[in-house]
Amino acid sequence: MSDSTSSADSTDPERVVEEYENQLEDVLADVEETTPRTDDDLSLELAGLQLDRRDFLKAGAVAGAMTGLAGCAGSLPTGGDGSNAANTGSDDVPEHRVPPGEHDEYYGFWSGGHSGEIRVLGIPSMRELTRIPVFNTEGARGYGYDDQTDEMLEEAGDYTWGDNHHPNLSETDGKYDGEYLYVNDKANGRIARVNLKYFETDAITDVPNVQAVHGTCVLSPDTKYILGNGEFRTPLPNDGRDLDNPENYTSLLSAVDPESMETKWQVKVDGNLDIIDSGKEGRWAISSAYNSEEAVEIEGMSHDDRDYVKAFDIPAIEQAVERGKYEEVNGVPIVDGTQSSTLNKGDRPIVRYVPTPKSPHCVEVEPNGDYAMIAGKLSPTVTILDIDKLGEVSDPADAVVGRPKVGLGPLHTTFDGNGHAYTSLFIDSQAVKWDIEKAVEAEEGSTDPVIEKIDVHYNPGHIQAVKAMTTDPDGEWLISLNKLSKDRFLPVGPIHPDNDQLIHIGQGEKEMELVADHPAYPEPHDCVFADAETISPATTWDKEDYAGEKPFVTEKDSGVERTGEQSVHVKSSVKRSEYGMSEFTVKEGDEVTLTVTNIEDVRDVIHGVAIPEHDVNLAIAPQDTREVTFTADEPGVYWIYCTYFCSALHLEMRSRMLVEPRE
Repeated sequence: MSDSTSSADSTDPERVVEEYENQLEDVLADVEETTPRTDDDLSLELAGLQLDRRDFLKAGAVAGAMTGLAGCAGSLPTGGDGSNAANTGSDDVPEHRVPPGEHDEYYGFWSGGHSGEIRVLGIPSMRELTRIPVFNTEGARGYGYDDQTDEMLEEAGDYTWGDNHHPNLSETDGKYDGEYLYVNDKANGRIARVNLKYFETDAITDVPNVQAVHGTCVLSPDTKYILGNGEFRTPLPNDGRDLDNPENYTSLLSAVDPESMETKWQVKVDGNLDIIDSGKEGRWAISSAYNSEEAVEIEGMSHDDRDYVKAFDIPAIEQAVERGKYEEVNGVPIVDGTQSSTLNKGDRPIVRYVPTPKSPHCVEVEPNGDYAMIAGKLSPTVTILDIDKLGEVSDPADAVVGRPKVGLGPLHTTFDGNGHAYTSLFIDSQAVKWDIEKAVEAEEGSTDPVIEKIDVHYNPGHIQAVKAMTTDPDGEWLISLNKLSKDRFLPVGPIHPDNDQLIHIGQGEKEMELVADHPAYPEPHDCVFADAETISPATTWDKEDYAGEKPFVTEKDSGVERTGEQSVHVKSSVKRSEYGMSEFTVKEGDEVTLTVTNIEDVRDVIHGVAIPEHDVNLAIAPQDTREVTFTADEPGVYWIYCTYFCSALHLEMRSRMLVEPRE
């Protein structure tokens, strides 16, 4: 800890900011004093940056305060020269308000961040349609309370929470097929699958050998793998060895089979992996990365002026696995993709290390699959990587074909399918629209490709246009997921909502227009969109989908079967106003398996089964069956009631569990 840090008065807000600035001063002093500069280093300077590195980073220290004032005069898009011009509105923005009884054009799937859930919104209305529990228990759906989902969560680590980050839709031929959604848990190193027929999580994988699966993507065009970046570097295996030897830590890319949800192989690399996207041809997966210094504290991580994007050659990695060129750790083949690996020598290295400005934060591949965009974060530029050149050039740096200067704090990029990219600017609190081909043709650091900027409120992270991650984007709507809302909504205490903003981008050269603010419970990270016609959810369950796993209990089948000296199986149907049994009797200490089927086939008629004293809480959709196992450990009368208001006689809908004393 530096002297400036230890002497700062933690109760003085101004001193807290000063402490942060002093910390940056210390970090940058180390860089300036100990990093030698060569001609190669100069070519990798923060491209187009007119401020020096010290002033640029210090600007971020007060970004939170300054953005409280940003946009107070309204949303200010810019002209083609990048200068601010007042947004007077236009008549060609389609209506985003969807009238009662009408449906949205698109489904939007939002990561729920710390809640562990997926939030489903209609676009363009931004109306919340439902929430899908993934890494969290949830009472309204009974998720985590029935045996099946409770066992799934337990087998996936039995954690009490998850940090849901990057949702991805399954693809066929580079387009969304509407079958599955996959999402990562950054907190606990997990990847989950959501079945979009039922909008329900049906599998969770606790990925071996990693902590903090951060970036995820499907391997386009046909979802061959779910790829997940293990962000935090740890020993391999992490069993107590090399505790304080960071040079022996490693970061892993994991490939998960989308059907079995098994981890098929992993690749270890230098540095920390971050965000990942794949090309459209099934060969390349490209990951941003930071901490090429492989340090464990901020001063070390910020020492050098460049990092390396990792480009993974998937077929080459598969070939290495087939040839047995791996070590097995915790049952998973791990291929060595570090720079010194023999697998990175010769004509076809399995991982290409592409130099970029310091600490890039994301990778997004544009719809044609020609270019990958790597936002600078600490550089005001976006690095454009020619994907076809990755397999052709001897020096990976030669695959970089452009680096436009777009603004301060670029984090994420999205696309409209008309040759335009849109990048979020965290420090500027703006979204910038720029021309991709002009950026390839322009000199490095040029602002000429910038078409327009619009203020957002405030500090945007992810930014997504409709269907931008497919080969056929829509190009109509853009969502800016802003980390701060500040003065945009009624105050709700010290923990404020985020602000998801709907922006109309239209087709061709139309100016961006801010349409609506929508508060978001913290902290969503990313979202993805699909045509409403692509997703075909069932309105009732198909009992054939669980045939052989769970019974379908009719009124006639309802009853109690003793299965052991201290175990019983209780089966019951349920329909409006009544359970299949008005009461049933068990003995003190019995392990009770309760199986309940909703025998109705009318959409919307959900029935609940609640026995509060035994923590039983089931939500059963039409034609669905749910099971729960618990111990009736105390004699007495326990009322069972329906938790969904299902009929005019809902309050009278009852059953009793009678627990007799065991003699």
